[in-house]
Amino acid sequence: MTKCQNCAQEFDVSPDDENLCKKLEVPAPTWCPKCRLQRKMSRRNERSLYKATCAKCSKETISMYDKNSPYAVYCRECWWSDAWDPTSYGKDYDFSQSFFEQFKDLSREVPRAALLQKGDIESPYTNYTDHNKNSYLIFNCGFLEDSMYNRWGVSSKNIVDTFSIFDSELLYESQEVKNSHKSIYLILSESCMNSSFLYNCHGCQDCFLSSNLKNKKYCFKNVQYSKEDYEKKVSEIDLGSYEDFQKTLREFREEIIPNALRKYVIGNKLTDSTGDYLFQCKNVRDSFHVSESEDSRHCVDCANLKNCMDAYESAFNCELQYDCHGCNRTSRSKFASSSYDDFDIEYSEFCHNSHHLFGCVGLRSKEYCILNQQYTKEEYEELLPRIKKHMSDMPYTDQKGRIYKYGEFFPPELSPFAYNETLAQEYFPLAKKEVEAQGYKWKESDTKTHSATISPDKLPDNIKDVEDGITKEVIGCKHAGECNHQCTTAFKIIPAELQFYRHMGVPLPRLCPNCRHYERLSQRNPLKLWKRQCMCAGTGSEDRSYKNAASHEHHGKNPCPNEFETSYAPERPETVYCEECYKQEMV
Repeated sequence: MTKCQNCAQEFDVSPDDENLCKKLEVPAPTWCPKCRLQRKMSRRNERSLYKATCAKCSKETISMYDKNSPYAVYCRECWWSDAWDPTSYGKDYDFSQSFFEQFKDLSREVPRAALLQKGDIESPYTNYTDHNKNSYLIFNCGFLEDSMYNRWGVSSKNIVDTFSIFDSELLYESQEVKNSHKSIYLILSESCMNSSFLYNCHGCQDCFLSSNLKNKKYCFKNVQYSKEDYEKKVSEIDLGSYEDFQKTLREFREEIIPNALRKYVIGNKLTDSTGDYLFQCKNVRDSFHVSESEDSRHCVDCANLKNCMDAYESAFNCELQYDCHGCNRTSRSKFASSSYDDFDIEYSEFCHNSHHLFGCVGLRSKEYCILNQQYTKEEYEELLPRIKKHMSDMPYTDQKGRIYKYGEFFPPELSPFAYNETLAQEYFPLAKKEVEAQGYKWKESDTKTHSATISPDKLPDNIKDVEDGITKEVIGCKHAGECNHQCTTAFKIIPAELQFYRHMGVPLPRLCPNCRHYERLSQRNPLKLWKRQCMCAGTGSEDRSYKNAASHEHHGKNPCPNEFETSYAPERPETVYCEECYKQEMV
């Protein structure tokens, strides 16, 4: 067992972890997995956007850096252009200073892209995005069209207020959905259409308020009806009415979802893997939201990994990556941040199509650079081992007394963002005193210059009664800033959004986009695992809340002996079964 340098809790560096560290040529971690993930998240600001002026062309732009940040910010066109040279900021390595002190100075001098966008069209309010069209306030999304208020969506169209949507169209308030069409409030569902309020359903059409359905049609509250009787049932609920919508949502959350049978892991086609939201993985351990990967550890929000450890957020098609954040299509990258199409880069950020970089910022199509200074291959290979040794001989010590030798990710105090601007606050929420006690920065809320012209309780109850003039109003958020959700206190309805609500027959929202995002987050399982035993007691669950529909292989009234690791904490009310018992029930 090892004591975490950050939280002082003991954690296990398993033999598999040690072997992978040897293969990656890095020392064993000194921070526990939770603290390592939190530290990387503190470098990723997706949702806190500000108005800014491009330091190159003076054009007004949208930026993830506020006006008080120390960085020169370029608009997307200027940053990607050839009108400036990042190597002009290069520095000779100074062996009288720690590496992280030198990196901090360089990172404050090199201009930064206002937003991380690539190929977006008519979509200025997007961040960490790739080839989206006509979309608004979407984050970590690729190839979306006519969509709004989404996080992690790919190859979809007309989706609004969603999280993790793939190959779908016309979805509203949905999460973890694939290949679905014209539906409302789908959760953990696939290949569904013309349905509402479904949990864990597959291949369903015209179904309502149901869970654990497979290839069903005309089901209402998990009861099979004729087409005529189903349509009559559904017609009695007016989802265009805010009051009816909220009543139905409460029933979905309080009765349908809690009583749904759960498999211990959300995922399929797993071999020797532990975590949650895992798909087609082999020997992937302690990881979350990972697909088509193998031989990797402690990874989150990634796909197509091989021999990676501590890869976080949008790491796609990567091999031998270690302790990186937001790095796509990389090989042998370590301690890097928001860099794409690279190999053999370390301690670098916002670098693209490059290789053999160390401590660089903003380089594109470069090789053999240290602190943005160009070297020959021979010079680079001679200098690099000396720098790594120097990092251990003269480590950086932060304000909390934590030591950073070679092998540690960037210190929290070097993050370009305040903790409460980043994803860290979404997944590991802390109060201001806690943030500062852990060595992170805190940003006070900006003074709001807008004021609501209409309060949420004064909005028309039914979408049918909403007039076009609503797009000119500023609507007060129901939370009124009294939450911990980065509440904007007020928001507007844009014309395309109003058109979507009318088409889907759903009421206007009463919360701002940030508060709606946090509501979706609250419905997701934590990034944590507990050891548990299958709750199947023979004829039903051990707490008698669920009655089996089939006989199981462990027979009769005997409890199932299978044990597993799951993201469902023992004190939670859900019925959680092992793979075998769950499959028997879902046949």
